[in-house]
Amino acid sequence: YGVAYGFIGFYMVAPAWRGRGYGIRVWRAGMARLADIATVGLDGVLAEEASYARAGFQAAYRNRRYGGAPPRGAAMPGLVDARSIPMRALVELDRTMFPADRAGFLAAWIGAPGHVALAALVDGQVAGLGVLRPCRSGAKIGPLYARDPATAAGLVRGLCAGLDQGPVYLDVPAINAEAVALAESFGWTASFETARMYRGPAPRVDLDRLYGVTTFELG
Repeated sequence: YGVAYGFIGFYMVAPAWRGRGYGIRVWRAGMARLADIATVGLDGVLAEEASYARAGFQAAYRNRRYGGAPPRGAAMPGLVDARSIPMRALVELDRTMFPADRAGFLAAWIGAPGHVALAALVDGQVAGLGVLRPCRSGAKIGPLYARDPATAAGLVRGLCAGLDQGPVYLDVPAINAEAVALAESFGWTASFETARMYRGPAPRVDLDRLYGVTTFELG
């Protein structure tokens, strides 16, 4: 993501080829590409946290995957298709919760086939953004940005309105207590955690309004 921030993820080896050194070769190639980047982030499985620490990464906080049935109830008023919002406004919101400008990615993400993207408008201003996408089992929400828990809940209900069944997943920064409480208020349960780690200075982002990360693979 530009010259100041990079992210490494989706790092895995097919089971039949493990134990042959391919994983470390892929890792080294990826890190070589990021060698001149000031800060590099990753979401690592907890079992490998020490390995990433040896590579120069420091833990910042945990992300926790919650999942369960789609929540029912009325969506908040003021939800609109995010594609109808000027991209500049969405990029400005995204930039407060992601360490780099990713306008091209964001435009592709909200418009990808099968994705549902909603923005919450309050007094004509963008107060939140959420994107739901299909996955192999059910659907996943990310990112989820909101100015407060009520806006986050309204976005989740709006995104899930067209789902007949679950599961629905949301990857929550565990450091945001209100985001954790929101997921648990839906009756969702935690199933998986990652360690958000950085090599280089940890970026400043608004974690209080970050209710769900985009992906563990891309940041």
